[in-house]
Amino acid sequence: MKKFSIDRRALLGGAAVGAVALAAPGIITARAAPAKFVFKMGHSLPVSHVGNTRLQEALTKIAQLSDGSLQIRLFPNSQLGSDTDMFSQVRSGAMEMMLLSGNIVSVMRPLTGLYNVPFAFVDYAHLWAAMDGAMGDMLRAQLDGVGLHALDKHWDNGFRQITSSERTIKGPDDLKGFKIRVPVAPIWISLFTSLGASPTAINWSELYTALQTHLVDGEENALPLIEAGKLNEVQKHVAITNHMWDGFYGVVNKGAWEQLPPNLRKLLSDTINEAAMNERRDIVGLNTQAAMNLKAAGMVFNDADSGAFRDALRKNGFYAEWKQKYGDEAWTMLERFCGKLG
Repeated sequence: MKKFSIDRRALLGGAAVGAVALAAPGIITARAAPAKFVFKMGHSLPVSHVGNTRLQEALTKIAQLSDGSLQIRLFPNSQLGSDTDMFSQVRSGAMEMMLLSGNIVSVMRPLTGLYNVPFAFVDYAHLWAAMDGAMGDMLRAQLDGVGLHALDKHWDNGFRQITSSERTIKGPDDLKGFKIRVPVAPIWISLFTSLGASPTAINWSELYTALQTHLVDGEENALPLIEAGKLNEVQKHVAITNHMWDGFYGVVNKGAWEQLPPNLRKLLSDTINEAAMNERRDIVGLNTQAAMNLKAAGMVFNDADSGAFRDALRKNGFYAEWKQKYGDEAWTMLERFCGKLG
């Protein structure tokens, strides 16, 4: 594993990053004294998203409790590039930390996206039992193989719903020929292709424009992110499908992690994990509030028939296909928490 130069970090923190900090929103600075470690952390969430707010609080706390020896500068809203770009940067060490979606890393480590299996989890109780337990341990261990250290607690990006500019989505037949944006992840493409839609993989940072120009007819995301991204300006309908849950791994470049002394590793891990738990609680309340706000902004909501979607996936062999891809051991682990799927 390539070693990192602390002098190089200090240079990045004091010069290049320091210059950006004057203009970029969301940058965390704690004190003027030089830090022993200066990290950069990126994510794709909008500045207004609660995940970004909780990270700001956590990174300020880390700087304070470390007496300024560990400073982590935060770059929200894809300031350092798309999710795919940031994944490459954090692996190479150009950036030390990020919130990493399983749908990005699953291209290299398929098991990391196991929790994305459609209609697997019916509620948060089953989900967090899996992600904070044996299944989560298995998934986080996968990141070691791509040079990353995964923190213990996942961040919540919510159960996902489908939006559209013109079409009301109630069941599988309503997706026939529907041009839908999906994340850059194989299971999303497979899901909507199997349901007769026309999925297009587009990074979050490019989504608003794709909807505005009608490159795609719709998309799917959690309600708080739909609101934070102002997608109500370019979409009319919201179908409550709860078809997938998505979240973020909190990850640290392995070389950067190993350079930290044990006390700073513990401080970083404990503080970021605590922030993740707070963000989870926030998201539950925000789902209700976001629905109210989006309705007030003119979006039309309808409940979809989740059972019909699940039956369609069983009949068309979707679950059988992904069980084979993930393997019997991983699939058995998933069904241990969510019940029989196929």
